[in-house]
Amino acid sequence: MLLKINRILLLLTFILHTTISCAVEDNTNNWAVLVCTSRFWFNYRHMANTLSIYHTVKRLGIPDNQIILMLADDVSCNARNLYPGSIFNNKDHNIDLYNFNNNIEVDYKGYEVTVDNFLKVLTNKFEHQTNSKRLLTNKDSNVFVYMTGHGGENFLKFQDFEEIVSEDLNMAFNEMWLKERYKQIFFMIDTCQANTMFAKFDAPNVVSIGSSALDESSYSHHTDLDIGVAVIDRFTYYVLEFLEENTKDRNYNGTLQDLYDYLSFDKVHSHIGYKIDGNKNLEDIKIMDFFGQKQQIEPLTVDGNESYFSDLLRTMVNHTAVNDKIEELTNPKRVTTNSKKRLLNAINKSI
Repeated sequence: MLLKINRILLLLTFILHTTISCAVEDNTNNWAVLVCTSRFWFNYRHMANTLSIYHTVKRLGIPDNQIILMLADDVSCNARNLYPGSIFNNKDHNIDLYNFNNNIEVDYKGYEVTVDNFLKVLTNKFEHQTNSKRLLTNKDSNVFVYMTGHGGENFLKFQDFEEIVSEDLNMAFNEMWLKERYKQIFFMIDTCQANTMFAKFDAPNVVSIGSSALDESSYSHHTDLDIGVAVIDRFTYYVLEFLEENTKDRNYNGTLQDLYDYLSFDKVHSHIGYKIDGNKNLEDIKIMDFFGQKQQIEPLTVDGNESYFSDLLRTMVNHTAVNDKIEELTNPKRVTTNSKKRLLNAINKSI
Protein backbone atom coordinates (compact mmCIF):
# COMPACT_ATOMS: atom_id res chain seq x y z
CA MET A 1 0.00 0.00 0.00
CA LEU A 2 2.82 2.39 0.89
CA LEU A 3 4.54 1.62 -2.39
CA LYS A 4 1.35 2.38 -4.29
CA ILE A 5 0.95 5.73 -2.49
CA ASN A 6 4.55 6.65 -3.31
CA ARG A 7 3.95 5.81 -6.97
CA ILE A 8 0.85 8.00 -6.98
CA LEU A 9 2.73 10.87 -5.35
CA LEU A 10 5.56 10.60 -7.85
CA LEU A 11 3.11 10.54 -10.73
CA LEU A 12 1.28 13.59 -9.41
CA THR A 13 4.62 15.35 -9.03
CA PHE A 14 5.26 14.74 -12.72
CA ILE A 15 1.75 15.85 -13.72
CA LEU A 16 1.65 18.81 -11.35
CA HIS A 17 5.15 20.08 -11.97
CA THR A 18 3.64 23.49 -11.42
CA THR A 19 0.65 24.44 -9.35
CA ILE A 20 -1.11 27.57 -8.26
CA SER A 21 0.44 29.24 -5.27
CA CYS A 22 -1.76 30.64 -2.51
CA ALA A 23 0.41 33.71 -2.13
CA VAL A 24 -1.43 36.99 -2.50
CA GLU A 25 0.10 39.32 -5.05
CA ASP A 26 -1.20 41.86 -7.51
CA ASN A 27 -4.26 40.63 -9.41
CA THR A 28 -4.39 37.27 -7.66
CA ASN A 29 -7.28 38.00 -5.28
CA ASN A 30 -9.90 39.69 -7.43
CA TRP A 31 -13.66 39.30 -7.00
CA ALA A 32 -16.74 40.48 -8.88
CA VAL A 33 -20.33 41.19 -7.83
CA LEU A 34 -22.49 41.56 -10.97
CA VAL A 35 -26.10 42.64 -10.54
CA CYS A 36 -29.04 42.96 -12.93
CA THR A 37 -31.85 44.54 -10.91
CA SER A 38 -34.62 44.58 -13.58
CA ARG A 39 -37.50 42.23 -14.28
CA PHE A 40 -39.73 41.90 -17.34
CA TRP A 41 -39.15 41.20 -21.01
CA PHE A 42 -38.70 44.84 -22.09
CA ASN A 43 -35.65 45.02 -19.79
CA TYR A 44 -33.91 42.24 -21.76
CA ARG A 45 -30.87 44.49 -22.27
CA HIS A 46 -30.13 44.73 -18.55
CA MET A 47 -29.72 40.97 -18.26
CA ALA A 48 -27.60 40.98 -21.43
CA ASN A 49 -25.45 43.78 -19.95
CA THR A 50 -24.71 41.76 -16.84
CA LEU A 51 -24.06 38.45 -18.61
CA SER A 52 -21.71 40.21 -21.04
CA ILE A 53 -19.63 41.58 -18.17
CA TYR A 54 -19.77 38.16 -16.49
CA HIS A 55 -18.27 36.37 -19.50
CA THR A 56 -15.62 39.09 -19.88
CA VAL A 57 -14.27 38.83 -16.33
CA LYS A 58 -14.30 35.03 -16.62
CA ARG A 59 -12.35 35.24 -19.89
CA LEU A 60 -9.80 37.41 -18.12
CA GLY A 61 -9.25 34.94 -15.31
CA ILE A 62 -11.72 35.51 -12.45
CA PRO A 63 -13.18 32.08 -11.62
CA ASP A 64 -16.84 31.41 -10.86
CA ASN A 65 -16.13 30.85 -7.18
CA GLN A 66 -15.00 34.49 -7.00
CA ILE A 67 -18.00 35.88 -8.90
CA ILE A 68 -21.41 36.61 -7.40
CA LEU A 69 -23.93 36.77 -10.28
CA MET A 70 -27.37 38.19 -9.48
CA LEU A 71 -30.08 38.16 -12.19
CA ALA A 72 -33.51 39.50 -11.24
CA ASP A 73 -35.27 37.79 -14.16
CA ASP A 74 -34.70 34.98 -16.63
CA VAL A 75 -35.68 36.39 -20.01
CA SER A 76 -34.19 33.32 -21.68
CA CYS A 77 -37.31 31.41 -20.57
CA ASN A 78 -39.79 34.18 -21.32
CA ALA A 79 -42.66 33.09 -23.59
CA ARG A 80 -41.89 36.02 -25.92
CA ASN A 81 -38.34 34.83 -26.55
CA LEU A 82 -37.98 33.69 -30.17
CA TYR A 83 -34.83 31.81 -29.10
CA PRO A 84 -35.86 29.86 -25.97
CA GLY A 85 -33.07 29.33 -23.48
CA SER A 86 -30.83 31.89 -25.17
CA ILE A 87 -29.82 35.51 -24.62
CA PHE A 88 -27.87 37.66 -27.09
CA ASN A 89 -26.22 41.05 -26.85
CA ASN A 90 -25.91 41.61 -30.60
CA LYS A 91 -28.30 41.20 -33.50
CA ASP A 92 -25.85 38.92 -35.32
CA HIS A 93 -26.37 36.32 -32.53
CA ASN A 94 -22.68 35.36 -32.48
CA ILE A 95 -22.59 34.55 -28.77
CA ASP A 96 -25.34 32.98 -26.73
CA LEU A 97 -24.72 34.57 -23.34
CA TYR A 98 -26.87 32.06 -21.49
CA ASN A 99 -25.48 28.90 -23.07
CA PHE A 100 -21.90 29.93 -23.88
CA ASN A 101 -19.96 26.67 -23.47
CA ASN A 102 -22.77 25.63 -21.09
CA ASN A 103 -20.81 27.62 -18.55
CA ILE A 104 -22.85 30.00 -16.43
CA GLU A 105 -23.42 29.94 -12.68
CA VAL A 106 -26.22 32.17 -11.38
CA ASP A 107 -25.93 32.66 -7.62
CA TYR A 108 -29.09 34.71 -7.03
CA LYS A 109 -32.03 34.72 -9.43
CA GLY A 110 -35.57 36.02 -9.63
CA TYR A 111 -36.99 37.13 -6.31
CA GLU A 112 -33.72 36.27 -4.54
CA VAL A 113 -32.32 39.49 -6.04
CA THR A 114 -33.30 42.01 -3.38
CA VAL A 115 -31.71 45.04 -1.78
CA ASP A 116 -31.39 43.08 1.45
CA ASN A 117 -29.59 40.12 -0.15
CA PHE A 118 -27.30 42.41 -2.14
CA LEU A 119 -26.23 44.29 0.99
CA LYS A 120 -25.78 41.00 2.85
CA VAL A 121 -23.47 39.78 0.09
CA LEU A 122 -21.31 42.90 0.44
CA THR A 123 -21.19 42.93 4.25
CA ASN A 124 -21.34 39.14 4.81
CA LYS A 125 -24.22 39.38 7.27
CA PHE A 126 -25.64 35.94 6.61
CA GLU A 127 -26.95 33.67 9.32
CA HIS A 128 -27.15 30.64 7.04
CA GLN A 129 -25.84 30.68 3.50
CA THR A 130 -23.70 28.44 1.29
CA ASN A 131 -20.21 29.63 0.41
CA SER A 132 -21.13 29.76 -3.29
CA LYS A 133 -23.45 32.67 -2.51
CA ARG A 134 -21.06 34.56 -0.27
CA LEU A 135 -18.39 37.13 -1.02
CA LEU A 136 -15.43 35.58 0.82
CA THR A 137 -13.03 38.48 0.45
CA ASN A 138 -10.33 39.80 2.78
CA LYS A 139 -8.16 42.89 3.26
CA ASP A 140 -6.09 41.99 0.17
CA SER A 141 -9.05 41.63 -2.21
CA ASN A 142 -9.93 43.88 -5.13
CA VAL A 143 -13.71 43.89 -5.64
CA PHE A 144 -15.47 44.87 -8.87
CA VAL A 145 -19.14 45.78 -8.33
CA TYR A 146 -21.22 46.18 -11.51
CA MET A 147 -24.89 47.18 -11.43
CA THR A 148 -27.43 47.82 -14.18
CA GLY A 149 -31.15 48.55 -14.22
CA HIS A 150 -33.53 51.50 -13.97
CA GLY A 151 -32.52 54.36 -11.75
CA GLY A 152 -32.91 58.03 -10.96
CA GLU A 153 -31.28 60.64 -8.77
CA ASN A 154 -29.52 58.76 -5.95
CA PHE A 155 -31.42 55.49 -6.40
CA LEU A 156 -31.54 52.25 -8.38
CA LYS A 157 -34.71 50.15 -8.60
CA PHE A 158 -34.71 46.46 -7.64
CA GLN A 159 -37.45 44.25 -9.12
CA ASP A 160 -39.63 47.29 -9.83
CA PHE A 161 -40.90 47.37 -6.25
CA GLU A 162 -37.97 48.47 -4.06
CA GLU A 163 -34.94 50.74 -4.34
CA ILE A 164 -31.38 50.98 -3.14
CA VAL A 165 -30.16 54.53 -2.51
CA SER A 166 -26.63 55.88 -2.68
CA GLU A 167 -26.42 56.15 1.11
CA ASP A 168 -27.09 52.40 1.41
CA LEU A 169 -24.18 51.60 -0.86
CA ASN A 170 -21.87 54.05 0.85
CA MET A 171 -22.66 52.58 4.28
CA ALA A 172 -22.10 49.05 2.96
CA PHE A 173 -18.72 49.96 1.49
CA ASN A 174 -17.68 51.69 4.71
CA GLU A 175 -18.71 48.62 6.70
CA MET A 176 -16.72 46.40 4.33
CA TRP A 177 -13.66 48.57 4.91
CA LEU A 178 -14.02 48.37 8.69
CA LYS A 179 -14.36 44.59 8.45
CA GLU A 180 -11.23 44.40 6.23
CA ARG A 181 -13.22 42.93 3.36
CA TYR A 182 -11.41 44.73 0.52
CA LYS A 183 -8.25 46.45 -0.56
CA GLN A 184 -9.89 48.40 -3.41
CA ILE A 185 -13.41 48.57 -4.84
CA PHE A 186 -14.28 49.51 -8.40
CA PHE A 187 -17.97 50.43 -8.66
CA MET A 188 -19.45 50.65 -12.16
CA ILE A 189 -23.10 51.47 -12.77
CA ASP A 190 -25.12 51.65 -16.01
CA THR A 191 -28.45 53.38 -15.41
CA CYS A 192 -30.13 56.75 -15.84
CA GLN A 193 -28.52 59.48 -13.70
CA ALA A 194 -25.91 56.90 -12.70
CA ASN A 195 -23.31 59.38 -11.49
CA THR A 196 -25.56 60.50 -8.64
CA MET A 197 -25.28 57.03 -7.09
CA PHE A 198 -21.67 57.65 -6.05
CA ALA A 199 -21.44 61.45 -5.84
CA LYS A 200 -21.38 61.36 -2.02
CA PHE A 201 -19.30 58.21 -1.51
CA ASP A 202 -16.69 58.60 1.23
CA ALA A 203 -15.59 54.98 1.80
CA PRO A 204 -11.79 54.55 1.49
CA ASN A 205 -10.17 53.17 -1.66
CA VAL A 206 -13.31 53.21 -3.80
CA VAL A 207 -13.28 54.31 -7.43
CA SER A 208 -16.58 54.68 -9.29
CA ILE A 209 -17.58 55.20 -12.91
CA GLY A 210 -21.14 55.82 -14.11
CA SER A 211 -22.89 56.02 -17.45
CA SER A 212 -24.81 59.29 -17.14
CA ALA A 213 -24.96 62.59 -15.27
CA LEU A 214 -27.77 64.14 -13.23
CA ASP A 215 -30.97 64.50 -15.32
CA GLU A 216 -29.50 62.36 -18.12
CA SER A 217 -30.75 59.04 -19.44
CA SER A 218 -28.59 56.01 -20.13
CA TYR A 219 -29.39 54.86 -23.65
CA SER A 220 -29.68 51.47 -25.31
CA HIS A 221 -27.33 50.70 -28.19
CA HIS A 222 -29.49 48.86 -30.71
CA THR A 223 -32.64 46.76 -31.08
CA ASP A 224 -32.76 43.21 -32.41
CA LEU A 225 -35.79 43.11 -34.72
CA ASP A 226 -36.15 39.34 -34.30
CA ILE A 227 -36.22 39.61 -30.52
CA GLY A 228 -38.20 42.84 -30.60
CA VAL A 229 -36.37 44.75 -27.85
CA ALA A 230 -33.06 46.50 -27.24
CA VAL A 231 -30.38 43.94 -26.43
CA ILE A 232 -27.63 46.01 -24.78
CA ASP A 233 -27.00 49.51 -23.41
CA ARG A 234 -24.56 51.91 -25.05
CA PHE A 235 -22.31 52.37 -22.02
CA THR A 236 -21.86 48.64 -21.41
CA TYR A 237 -21.52 47.98 -25.16
CA TYR A 238 -18.52 50.30 -25.43
CA VAL A 239 -16.97 49.07 -22.19
CA LEU A 240 -17.06 45.58 -23.72
CA GLU A 241 -15.75 46.86 -27.06
CA PHE A 242 -12.79 48.49 -25.33
CA LEU A 243 -11.99 45.34 -23.35
CA GLU A 244 -12.34 43.08 -26.40
CA GLU A 245 -9.96 45.27 -28.39
CA ASN A 246 -7.34 45.72 -25.68
CA THR A 247 -7.34 42.78 -23.31
CA LYS A 248 -6.16 40.01 -25.60
CA ASP A 249 -4.44 38.43 -22.61
CA ARG A 250 -4.15 38.96 -18.86
CA ASN A 251 -0.96 41.02 -19.15
CA TYR A 252 -2.72 44.16 -20.40
CA ASN A 253 -1.24 47.19 -18.68
CA GLY A 254 -3.86 49.84 -19.47
CA THR A 255 -5.53 52.02 -16.84
CA LEU A 256 -9.03 53.16 -15.98
CA GLN A 257 -8.08 56.48 -17.58
CA ASP A 258 -7.75 54.69 -20.93
CA LEU A 259 -11.22 53.21 -20.51
CA TYR A 260 -12.70 56.51 -19.36
CA ASP A 261 -11.24 58.38 -22.35
CA TYR A 262 -12.64 55.75 -24.72
CA LEU A 263 -16.22 56.24 -23.45
CA SER A 264 -16.82 59.53 -25.24
CA PHE A 265 -20.14 61.35 -25.54
CA ASP A 266 -20.25 60.46 -29.24
CA LYS A 267 -20.31 56.79 -28.30
CA VAL A 268 -22.36 56.75 -25.10
CA HIS A 269 -24.68 59.75 -25.84
CA SER A 270 -24.47 60.82 -22.22
CA HIS A 271 -21.82 62.30 -19.95
CA ILE A 272 -20.06 59.59 -18.01
CA GLY A 273 -18.55 60.50 -14.66
CA TYR A 274 -16.20 59.20 -12.02
CA LYS A 275 -15.26 59.64 -8.38
CA ILE A 276 -12.10 58.42 -6.74
CA ASP A 277 -11.02 58.38 -3.12
CA GLY A 278 -7.88 60.11 -1.91
CA ASN A 279 -5.06 61.47 -4.02
CA LYS A 280 -5.16 58.82 -6.74
CA ASN A 281 -6.06 59.41 -10.37
CA LEU A 282 -7.68 57.06 -12.86
CA GLU A 283 -4.33 56.70 -14.59
CA ASP A 284 -2.92 55.18 -11.38
CA ILE A 285 -5.34 52.23 -11.42
CA LYS A 286 -4.82 49.28 -13.75
CA ILE A 287 -7.85 47.83 -15.51
CA MET A 288 -6.65 44.31 -14.71
CA ASP A 289 -6.74 45.19 -11.01
CA PHE A 290 -10.48 44.50 -11.30
CA PHE A 291 -11.48 42.95 -14.62
CA GLY A 292 -9.14 39.97 -14.53
CA GLN A 293 -6.92 37.81 -12.41
CA LYS A 294 -3.45 36.41 -12.77
CA GLN A 295 -2.26 33.15 -11.28
CA GLN A 296 1.20 32.81 -9.82
CA ILE A 297 2.92 29.56 -10.77
CA GLU A 298 5.72 27.94 -8.81
CA PRO A 299 7.32 24.50 -9.13
CA LEU A 300 6.70 21.84 -6.47
CA THR A 301 8.68 18.72 -5.72
CA VAL A 302 7.45 15.67 -3.86
CA ASP A 303 9.97 16.14 -1.03
CA GLY A 304 8.15 17.55 1.96
CA ASN A 305 4.88 17.86 0.03
CA GLU A 306 3.34 14.42 0.58
CA SER A 307 0.54 15.83 2.71
CA TYR A 308 -0.11 18.54 0.11
CA PHE A 309 -0.66 16.01 -2.65
CA SER A 310 -2.82 13.86 -0.40
CA ASP A 311 -5.00 16.87 0.43
CA LEU A 312 -5.08 17.77 -3.24
CA LEU A 313 -6.47 14.38 -4.12
CA ARG A 314 -9.16 14.71 -1.47
CA THR A 315 -10.29 18.29 -1.99
CA MET A 316 -9.02 20.15 -5.03
CA VAL A 317 -9.46 17.68 -7.88
CA ASN A 318 -11.96 15.19 -9.12
CA HIS A 319 -10.16 12.46 -7.17
CA THR A 320 -12.36 9.62 -8.37
CA ALA A 321 -11.54 10.35 -11.99
CA VAL A 322 -7.85 10.88 -11.22
CA ASN A 323 -7.52 7.68 -9.20
CA ASP A 324 -9.19 5.63 -11.92
CA LYS A 325 -6.80 7.02 -14.51
CA ILE A 326 -3.78 6.52 -12.21
CA GLU A 327 -4.76 2.89 -11.63
CA GLU A 328 -4.91 2.36 -15.37
CA LEU A 329 -1.70 4.25 -15.98
CA THR A 330 0.29 2.24 -13.44
CA ASN A 331 -0.85 -1.09 -14.89
CA PRO A 332 1.98 -2.12 -17.29
CA LYS A 333 -0.22 -4.67 -19.03
CA ARG A 334 -2.72 -2.05 -20.18
CA VAL A 335 -0.51 0.91 -21.10
CA THR A 336 0.89 1.75 -24.51
CA THR A 337 2.72 4.92 -25.56
CA ASN A 338 -0.42 6.44 -27.08
CA SER A 339 -2.68 5.46 -24.19
CA LYS A 340 -0.18 6.91 -21.67
CA LYS A 341 -0.36 10.29 -23.39
CA ARG A 342 -4.14 10.11 -23.51
CA LEU A 343 -4.37 9.22 -19.82
CA LEU A 344 -2.01 12.00 -18.74
CA ASN A 345 -4.14 14.51 -20.66
CA ALA A 346 -7.27 13.14 -19.01
CA ILE A 347 -5.73 13.46 -15.55
CA ASN A 348 -4.68 17.04 -16.21
CA LYS A 349 -8.23 17.90 -17.28
CA SER A 350 -9.55 16.44 -14.04
CA ILE A 351 -7.32 18.64 -11.90
